[in-house]
Amino acid sequence: VAMSATRSVMRAVRVFEFGGPEVLKLQSDVLVPVPKENQVLIKIHACGVNPVETYIRSGTYARKPALPYTPGSDVAGVIESVGEHVTAFKKGDRVFTLETVSGGYAEYAVAAANRVFPLPVKLDFRQGAAIGVPYFTAYRALFQKGCAKAGESVLVHGASGGVGLAACQIARACGLKVLGTAGTEEGMNVILRNGAHQAFNHRDPNYIERIKACTEPRGVDIIIEMLSNVNLDADLQLLSCAGRVMVVGCRGRVEINPRDTMSKESSIIGVSLFLATEEERQECATAVLDGIEAGWLKPVVGLEYPLEKVAKAHEDIICSSGARGKMVLVL
Repeated sequence: VAMSATRSVMRAVRVFEFGGPEVLKLQSDVLVPVPKENQVLIKIHACGVNPVETYIRSGTYARKPALPYTPGSDVAGVIESVGEHVTAFKKGDRVFTLETVSGGYAEYAVAAANRVFPLPVKLDFRQGAAIGVPYFTAYRALFQKGCAKAGESVLVHGASGGVGLAACQIARACGLKVLGTAGTEEGMNVILRNGAHQAFNHRDPNYIERIKACTEPRGVDIIIEMLSNVNLDADLQLLSCAGRVMVVGCRGRVEINPRDTMSKESSIIGVSLFLATEEERQECATAVLDGIEAGWLKPVVGLEYPLEKVAKAHEDIICSSGARGKMVLVL
C-alpha cells in the first residue's frame, strides 16, 4: 500500500455486530489511519490472536468496543510514520506493541508511542507478535500480583499456550520451581523445553494426585490459572500455606468451598493487564526487554493464519485440542 498525499486504503478485519467467528469481515477498502500526536503508524507483519479477542467479539465480555471495530492488540512490524512529539521511534524501526488504537488485524495500525517497544533483531516478527499480552500478563501475574520469589514453586495450569509458556520462561529465569500442565504429549514436550521442570497431562484422571505427590508436603506456592471455571476447586487443594491462585483466564462459573482457603490462608487473585498502571506497564516492559537481551525470553509461535482465515483462527483458539505456542496472523 503506497502512502501518498491522498489517503490510501488497506485490508483490515472489521466487526459490525457482535457474534460468532463469522462476524469477522475482511475488507480491502479500509482507510489507513493517520497517527496523531504521541502516536505511531506501524506496517504490520504479524499480529497475535488472544482468547480475550474472541470474548470481546462475541459481545459477552465486560468491555465492549464501539461498533464497527478492528480486533487485535499485539502487533509486530515496522514504523511507517510518526505523529508529532514522537522522538523514540523513526520510520523503518522494528517494533512490537502491547495494544493498538485502531486494531491489529490489519495491514497498518496506529498505536500510542508509549505502548510500542523496540523489537530486537534476534526475534522475528511472528515472535514479536507473541510478546505483548502474553509476557506482560505472565509477569504481572507472577510478580506484580503474585509476589513470586526465587525458591518458590509455581504451577502453570494450561502452560502450552501463549501466556502459559511466557510464565514458564519467566518463572524459570527468576529461580522458581516450575510445574506445568498441558493436554497433549506435544504440549508437554513444549513446556519442558521452555522452562518447566516437570509436566503433567491434565487429561490424565490422576494428574492432581501426581502434582500433590510431587509437591508434598508443602504444596504449590503459586498457581497461574488459565481455565479457572474448570480448575479452581482442585487448585485450592494443591496450594501451600499462604499459597495463591492467580486467575488469568475463565470461561464461566465454578463452585468452590471457601473453607479450603481458610485452612491454608490462601488467596484467589484476579489478574487484568488492562488495569496495570503506566509504572507497572513500564516495569513489565523492562523485564521483558531484559529477558530478550539475556536470551531466555524466546516466544514460541504456534499456529499461523493469513488474514483471510481469521474466523478459523478464532474458532481454533477456543476449540483446539491443545495449544502449542502463540497463535498469530501473518501478513
